[in-house]
Amino acid sequence: MSISLAVISPKAPPPPRPQPWSSTRIIGHVLMALWIVAGASLLWYLASNVASPFVLKYWSDYLDGIWTTIQIVVISLAIGSLLSLPIAAGRSSKRKIFFLPAYAYVYIFRGTPLLAQTFLIYYGAGSFRPELQEIGLWWFFRDAWYCVIFAFSLNTSAYQAEILRGAIQSVPKGQWEGAQALGLSRPIIFWKIILPQALMVSLRPYGNEIILMVKGSAIASIVTVFDLMGETRRAFSRSFDFQAYIWAAVFYLLIVEILRQIWDRLERRLTRHLQR
Repeated sequence: MSISLAVISPKAPPPPRPQPWSSTRIIGHVLMALWIVAGASLLWYLASNVASPFVLKYWSDYLDGIWTTIQIVVISLAIGSLLSLPIAAGRSSKRKIFFLPAYAYVYIFRGTPLLAQTFLIYYGAGSFRPELQEIGLWWFFRDAWYCVIFAFSLNTSAYQAEILRGAIQSVPKGQWEGAQALGLSRPIIFWKIILPQALMVSLRPYGNEIILMVKGSAIASIVTVFDLMGETRRAFSRSFDFQAYIWAAVFYLLIVEILRQIWDRLERRLTRHLQR
C-alpha cells in the first residue's frame, strides 16, 4: 500500500492593481515634466553660449571671483573654528561667568542676519574713526576685505560653537567615567577621548555650515568685495546680459557640489571603522 503526498503550492499573490490617476498624481507628473523641460532648456542654453562673446570676455573675471570666494570661505571657517572651541567650552560650563558671555555671543550672532552684521562692522566702524585711528586699528576697519573676514568669522564661530557643543554632549558620560577610572586628567580626557568622538558626530553639520558659508559669501559683494557675486554684478552692469547671473548660479552650484563630494569622501574615510 503506497501513500502519495500531494504538494500544495501556495497561491501566487494577485498582481497589483494600477493606481487611479487622481488629480494630485496628475499635477505631480505635470510639474515633474515642467522641471525636466526647464532643466533641459537651461542646459541647452548654457551649451549654446559657452563660446558666446559674453563668456569669452568675462570668464577670467569669474575665475578671479571664484578664487576670492574660496579665500573668504576658507579663512573665515578657519578663524571661526579656532574661536568656536572656547565659545563651546563656555556654553558647556556651569559657571555663569563663562556661560553667560558665551550664551550672549551665540544668541546675538545666530539671531541676527549676516548682512546686518557685515554692514554694522564695515559702515559702523566709520563712526568711530578717530578712536580707531588713535589705537591703530583704522587700517583694518577701512578695508572691506578685512571687515568681511571679521564679520564672517564671528558669525560662523557662533554656529560652529553650537555644532561642537551638541556633538560633545552627545558623547556618553560613560566615556568620562571610564577615563577617570583609569586616572586620566580632565584635559587629557577631553582632547584625547571626547573631542575626537565629538568631531566624528559633527562632520555632517560642519559640512552643512561650509555650504551655507559658500552661499552666504555673496553678501561680500555688497560692501565692494569682488567675489563671485561681485564680479557677476560688475559684468551685468557693463553688459546688461542676464546670463551673467545664470553663470553665477552655475558656478555656485559647482562649488557646492565639489565641496559636498569632498566632504562625503572625507566622512566615509574617517568613519570607515563604523561601517563594517
